[in-house]
Amino acid sequence: MSLDDSHDARFDTVIDRRGTQSSKWDYMEKYYGVSPEGGLAMWTADSDYPTPACVTDALHRAADHGIFGYYPVNDEYLAAIQWWMKTRHNWQIEPSWILTAQGLGNAIGLSLDVWTEPGDQVVIFSPVYHEFRNKVEKSGREVNECPLRRDGDTYMLDLDDAQARMTGREKMLIWCSPQNPSGRVWTAEELRAVADFAAHNDLTLVSDEVHHDLVYAGSTFVPMHIAAPDHEDRLIVLTSASKTFNIAGQRTGNMIIPNASLRRDMQNRLNALDYKPAGLSLLMITAAYSPEGAEWVDAQVAYLEGNRALFDAAIDAIPGVHSLPLRSTYLAWVDFAGTGMSYEEISRRVLKDARIAPSAGPEFGAGGETFLRFNLAAPRATIQEACNRLTAAFSDLQ
Repeated sequence: MSLDDSHDARFDTVIDRRGTQSSKWDYMEKYYGVSPEGGLAMWTADSDYPTPACVTDALHRAADHGIFGYYPVNDEYLAAIQWWMKTRHNWQIEPSWILTAQGLGNAIGLSLDVWTEPGDQVVIFSPVYHEFRNKVEKSGREVNECPLRRDGDTYMLDLDDAQARMTGREKMLIWCSPQNPSGRVWTAEELRAVADFAAHNDLTLVSDEVHHDLVYAGSTFVPMHIAAPDHEDRLIVLTSASKTFNIAGQRTGNMIIPNASLRRDMQNRLNALDYKPAGLSLLMITAAYSPEGAEWVDAQVAYLEGNRALFDAAIDAIPGVHSLPLRSTYLAWVDFAGTGMSYEEISRRVLKDARIAPSAGPEFGAGGETFLRFNLAAPRATIQEACNRLTAAFSDLQ
């Protein structure tokens, strides 16, 4: 596929998000010192193109109706999730397995609350999405960090090393599939090994699969429940339309729990909190998980393939800098180790000279010390501008 083939007006149009209460743009200066006036926001994982028309049309219909009363979790919403998982991921789930949370960050917090106690340890495999650590520590639990082993451009499991790190105080493993920040797509065999590890150590297994729809040609995503169905007595699968359709601000995600006992534990906690999802978010997700939404996702992945190819070619042309080949997600994981520069100097060049705000690699834990993570879910012109700026910022290496 050529870059020209991957152009699509739905994703090419540049939309100014400054001044719209966008966390990604309006908080960039607060967190990174990069002004939205002339800066490029490439950190937090949301997209700079609109959600598909099928979703906005559903919102327009709701607005035209003009009444926003109580709105229950309904059969149509649950059926849409069930259809999506079967059609897109060959995963047959039951509607009764689906519980909702206020986004997957909230789902992780609820899982920690229900299945662990303060002072317990929680296993994560790093480098990994930084909010895993944050959620664990905010809840009064402790992180047991098990590093992944890097083999060239690929992160690999080292479960012998992980086992040696176990203290006996671990109660939960929070897993990331596909892997963020590297974009690694785990095989069924690897997923089975992780589930076996959780069983051996009697850990509740929380599998965050939020990026499962954004997988590139040549890789196949496998849900944890398909890889390890006989471990469903400890499995909580987290999915959401948030990254796929750029509706993270609606703060709604799925906790898919096949085991009745675990599901009852979580439902009791939701009942105690009197949690109910917002009606408009249910309408949006129902509309997204549809044939029209599926076509849009396929087009988005094709567009991201073009962005990925453009970005990787420019980055890899800078001596000492390397973008690990993405198999999934829109988050480029870029290693600056070969420059020999300190992390402070790398950050200065990117933040001050290039005026780009990416995510800081060290936030992702062990293995992220020389990395920055760049969000590629933006119009092609934005990616080209980022390439130009990064090339200029490291031009003395050419």
